[in-house]
Amino acid sequence: MKKAVLLLSIFSFTFAQEVKKEQESAPADRGLQLRSKYDERLKALQITPAGQRSLLNLSLIVDTSFVARNKNDQEFKHLEIPGLYHRHEGNGHGHGALNEKRGFNLNYAELYLYAPVDPYFDLYATIPFSEDGAEVEEAYAVTRGLPFGFQFKVGKFRSSFGRLNAQHPHAWDFANQPLVYKVFLGDDGLVEKGVQLNWLAPTPFYLLFGVEVLQGENEQSFGTEGFRLVDNINTPTTSITIGDTKKPNLYLGFVKTSFDVGNLSFLTGLSFATGHSRVNHLDAEHPHAFAGKTKLYGFDLTAKYMIDSYRYISFQGEYLYRDQKGTKYEYDSAGDLETEKLKKKQGGFYTQLVFKFDRRWRAGIQYNLINKNDVKKNGVNLNLPNNLPAYYAMLEYNPTEFSRIRFQVGQNRAFFHDGKRKTVNEFILQFNFAIGAHGAHPF
Repeated sequence: MKKAVLLLSIFSFTFAQEVKKEQESAPADRGLQLRSKYDERLKALQITPAGQRSLLNLSLIVDTSFVARNKNDQEFKHLEIPGLYHRHEGNGHGHGALNEKRGFNLNYAELYLYAPVDPYFDLYATIPFSEDGAEVEEAYAVTRGLPFGFQFKVGKFRSSFGRLNAQHPHAWDFANQPLVYKVFLGDDGLVEKGVQLNWLAPTPFYLLFGVEVLQGENEQSFGTEGFRLVDNINTPTTSITIGDTKKPNLYLGFVKTSFDVGNLSFLTGLSFATGHSRVNHLDAEHPHAFAGKTKLYGFDLTAKYMIDSYRYISFQGEYLYRDQKGTKYEYDSAGDLETEKLKKKQGGFYTQLVFKFDRRWRAGIQYNLINKNDVKKNGVNLNLPNNLPAYYAMLEYNPTEFSRIRFQVGQNRAFFHDGKRKTVNEFILQFNFAIGAHGAHPF
């Protein structure tokens, strides 16, 4: 009897130690922990095997595609949305614009690294490679075991604003970035240097509050660098100097919650960001610049219903609203500088439904709409186009969790050129592969 009790005690102690090691080896980043429940292909979630805390987890993800589109590459590059979006040479870092050219594209090769530093910190890095070079997209440390449910993140990272921004493209359910993200946050999204402090509330369900202080260099809605303009209207010639913003420039807060109702899981959140704006395109074909302030609001909702161990139906949607005020500086065709007061109230959303109907097959549809585009110049409403839609449908085959083949068709009716709407029809055949250390997806 004593031997049995002794053996049971040894087994219980050993089991408890193994559980502790597993808990310690799991990534500390709460964003990754939560997203892994809803994102089936979260390959960036690396889990170090118990007892191997010193090992570096490393993976490589390659994304390539074939694109057929009814606009040639030059036409497509010059499409814009009046008052909202237009492309400039040199825009896009990190992953940049995906599926940009007709024919074959090497969208990116992404190197992901993760390892515990010591009992106090985890270290993460994401380095995307393209044919134009490489860039450190993310490099940040996260604390382990701060008291009272707090966690601190420092470095360069994808902001926790909204739902999709924190995801890397390989975790998206569609080959393209949603339209509302593209126009408000650019091709790369909100990826900034700074700090985040979050607090996990001691509730029976997941409830997370967080604040971020960021550099605020996102050019699509924020920006930090000042500029100098020369006014040729006056004689003698005068100049206008717009200084840099204070740095850090961007302040952000969010609340996220997740809970289950039977086989149905919900994830929802509210986000808010505010900062000054500096946009400088004085070397563009139509030189212009902007200085002002931007407020960005976001609401997201994800619902996932598990039919059985591998089949599910998932709904995801986000609404983003931007309130921007400031001064626009623009040179006319004669080279004279025009100064205009701008007020923008703009918003849009995407919704998508994905059905995993087989162990290896998924299908989905996505609807995008810019439903508000109110822009006033010097107090006069410009009556710019709104209710701008884009639609996509995809069929996906996953031989394993390390490889994916996706067929996607879509139509974008949001773009314009020279004041005329240009409908973009496209077909994308996307291939995505991953090698390296990779934790199993828990949900």
